[in-house]
Formats: sequence, structure tokens, C-alpha cells
Amino acid sequence: METAVFAPEDIEKNKTMAGLAYIIFFLPLVACPDSKFARYHANQGLALLIVSLVGSFILGMIPIIGWLLLPLFSILVLILAIVGLVNGLNGKVKDLPLIGKFKLLK
Repeated sequence: METAVFAPEDIEKNKTMAGLAYIIFFLPLVACPDSKFARYHANQGLALLIVSLVGSFILGMIPIIGWLLLPLFSILVLILAIVGLVNGLNGKVKDLPLIGKFKLLK
């Protein structure tokens, strides 16, 4: 997605909420429900949360190899969350790698 899709006023006003979406995905939906920019980042945060939960569950159930891969997966999720948080705080609209194309919120 491109920044041109969102109003510059919306981006400037809701940067903080967009960044917080990667920590608590539903916070922007409650605090600024009319912001398309914040909703975009809330969607990215929700997709990251779901991938994190499913991936952790699956890797946790696989003996030995899964247990060895789980810390690496957790680091990957942390890196993606930091990238999303920084993008949100900087007013950027960039899909997260690997999971950014999922549209869960409308």
C-alpha cells in the first residue's frame, strides 16, 4: 500500500496509535476508529499476532527441532514488530514482509 491512499492529516494525527498497534493491535480501533491509517496498522498488528500464536503453538508441539526453532521464530516476530512499530511512528505505510498482504480488518 502507498501513503497516498491515506490523508496526510490522518497520518500525522494517528502516528502514535499506528505504532502502538504492534503492541496492542485493538488499541487504535478503540482510540481512533475512523482513522484508516491506524486501522491499516491495526490489521498488520493483528496479522503478526495470529502468525506469532500459530507459529509458536506449532513449533512448541514439535519435539526437539521445534523447540530449537522456537527462539529463532520469536526473534523474527520481534524484528517484524519493531519494523512495524517504527513504520507506524514514522507515518509510513509499508506491508510487513511475509505477512503484510493479509487483510483481516476492513
